[in-house]
Amino acid sequence: MLLKDRGYEVIPAENGLEALEVLRSVPDLHLIITDLNMPRMDGFSLIQEVRKWEVSYTYIIVLTSATENVSRFKALEGGADDYLTKPVLPQELTLRLAGAERLLKLVSHQNLTFAMAKLAEYRSRETGLHLERVHHYSELLGQAYVSEFSPSDFSHAQAVEVALLSPLHDIGKVAIPDKILNKPGKLTDQEMEIMKTHTTLGGTFIHEIYRKFSTPYLLLAYEIVMYHHERWDGTGYPEGLKGDSIPLSARIVALADTYDAITSSRCYKEAIPKDEAEQLI
Repeated sequence: MLLKDRGYEVIPAENGLEALEVLRSVPDLHLIITDLNMPRMDGFSLIQEVRKWEVSYTYIIVLTSATENVSRFKALEGGADDYLTKPVLPQELTLRLAGAERLLKLVSHQNLTFAMAKLAEYRSRETGLHLERVHHYSELLGQAYVSEFSPSDFSHAQAVEVALLSPLHDIGKVAIPDKILNKPGKLTDQEMEIMKTHTTLGGTFIHEIYRKFSTPYLLLAYEIVMYHHERWDGTGYPEGLKGDSIPLSARIVALADTYDAITSSRCYKEAIPKDEAEQLI
């Protein structure tokens, strides 16, 4: 009753086997609250089975009368996310569920980000590992910035979000013709102007999604996609923004993207040594 009052759709199951059948028939079910002592299949076995075959992440809360540490450790080691003992206070259960929702939202954001980023990866020969490296460099830079300057408007959590969204930076390249995107040589001025449109094409795509859902996460994605080719001196594109007028998220990804681009071999150039790359940047 408590869960229904808080807007959750509750699908009951008598035991672990029945719970597995429910999970397999309801693909959008991502939260389980289970006891440990059940007939046919106990909670420990249920947790292990879910972790074996789950396609997307399922958050598992154990709610049981078993108070001994052995059961707690066994459940958590087996893959449970949280452990509560009966009787549980309604307020505590509500708070634990809020934590579950935050994690599931983050997972869904990650899945959406990488699914869209794959669109660009399929088009460009060098994009795959590039996305992983840019993600890594972006998080290092963001975390270092927070540690060094302790800014009031940018946190460690936001640095993580910037890194998670960084694979989207070239999403607009899905609309660039193959003969330009994978040309084995220098682009002509006209081809370069077409290539530059990947920022506005991608930015427009993300902004249309943002207008529908209005989440800060999507606004951050828009800033990265739209402005990751702006330069501090105003010579970048698409708007020629200068200095602090360039969103911090875009500046972080721009630096990570540039560093990886010039230290990696591409179809049109050779890689340069890391020390030279630092000097060039």
